[in-house]
Amino acid sequence: MKITILGCGTSTGVPVIGCPCGVCRSSDPKNYRTRASILIETVGKTLLVDTSTDLRVQALKFGIKRVDAVLYTHTHADHVHGVDELRTFNYIQDGPIPCFAPEVVAEAIRNKFDYIFAPRPNMKNWVPNLTITPIIDNLELFGLDIIPLSVIHGDVPTYGYLFNRRVAYITDCKELPAETKRWLRDLDVLILDALRFAPHRNHMSIDEAILCVEELKPKHTILTHLGHQLDYAQANFRLPSKVELGYDGMIIEILEKNK
Repeated sequence: MKITILGCGTSTGVPVIGCPCGVCRSSDPKNYRTRASILIETVGKTLLVDTSTDLRVQALKFGIKRVDAVLYTHTHADHVHGVDELRTFNYIQDGPIPCFAPEVVAEAIRNKFDYIFAPRPNMKNWVPNLTITPIIDNLELFGLDIIPLSVIHGDVPTYGYLFNRRVAYITDCKELPAETKRWLRDLDVLILDALRFAPHRNHMSIDEAILCVEELKPKHTILTHLGHQLDYAQANFRLPSKVELGYDGMIIEILEKNK
């Protein structure tokens, strides 16, 4: 399993439009952050998590040539509004792309994008060809065991995902319910929301994320959904061992364990 962090930025992206701060004017490419998304490659298939606002830019930059399926975490704009970019992959692949989400998220996406999921006949030529299927308990896909995990992120139903019980992607999260924490202990890799050092009402701060890491004890933690308050080099210097900021294009290789 190969995981590419396509985007590690918050909803504004970094640089923020019109902002003169040092991070937004930085020449360090690791301070350039598109909206949060990851791509998982396994057994010759590609699984996209969220269709971020920057999906087209991400696909061109990282050479994404196909999307075999999509998982959705929630319906905030920065995580879903790149959905129309999937049209190009429909043309390339000459077929529909299956999308998956927990039932409440799937239903919200159907309603939000009814022009896709309930199209009128004269619209068929310009809308993405997608299906969306609710995940009830877990999903078996491309040899992956995928478990959706409920997290607290304001009043919008939001989920993270656990892959093969070894790697978790938890973006957009203020708090982890006890039942979710039960699944997240002693992972190989935890990719976790950490917006900035200062507290935020809907996202973990750096300190809150580190407290989670201390409790859950993953082998390696990568922080994502990062704001322009975080300079890559300076913030990394302040983090504990085995915890680091993510960056666009970061690759995580998960090797199969010996049986």
